[in-house]
Amino acid sequence: MQAGTQRGLATVHYIFDKTASRFTVQAFATGLLSSFGHNPTIAIREYEGGVQFVPNTYEQASVQLRLKTGTLEVLDEIKRDDLEKLESKMYGDVLDTAHCPEAVFESRQITVQLLGSRLLNARVTGDLTLRGVTQSHSFEARVRDMDSMLRISGDFTLRQSDYDIKPVSFAAGALRLKDELKFNFEMVARRQE
Repeated sequence: MQAGTQRGLATVHYIFDKTASRFTVQAFATGLLSSFGHNPTIAIREYEGGVQFVPNTYEQASVQLRLKTGTLEVLDEIKRDDLEKLESKMYGDVLDTAHCPEAVFESRQITVQLLGSRLLNARVTGDLTLRGVTQSHSFEARVRDMDSMLRISGDFTLRQSDYDIKPVSFAAGALRLKDELKFNFEMVARRQE
């Protein structure tokens, strides 16, 4: 079933609860020294947004997410000097948080497939703006509709080069991070009355 317009029915709104959610991105090392390298996992902690749709029909479904790029946090235990270098490159060279403090996703189309009682598979297509570049981006998510709350999970990949980002390198290029990043999410969204 594809989300569309259905007259006369009110949409319900759910807001992401970041204290009950987990949203991470993982980068992968490559290059001559990659066997000694690190595949950092980074937590996305500061974001806001939500989901809306017409109850039981999932018509007029949409998703919005706005995150603060300067609040990403490396989760792995690494030496303090390495952590400072990685964060400096991440905030400066990769995300340019001084000029682009937010990343934004807004859906354009959501197609929903019912898998069981209140269990759905959602195919979401929308616009992702990262570091001032907007690209179309699609992903799939499994959704459990619990009336007062949604549990949303899935993963997707993103190529940094699609957003004019050059992958980070260390040790004169002998160790670098791959272009592709993997995002994982287990989100809780609570219904707003």
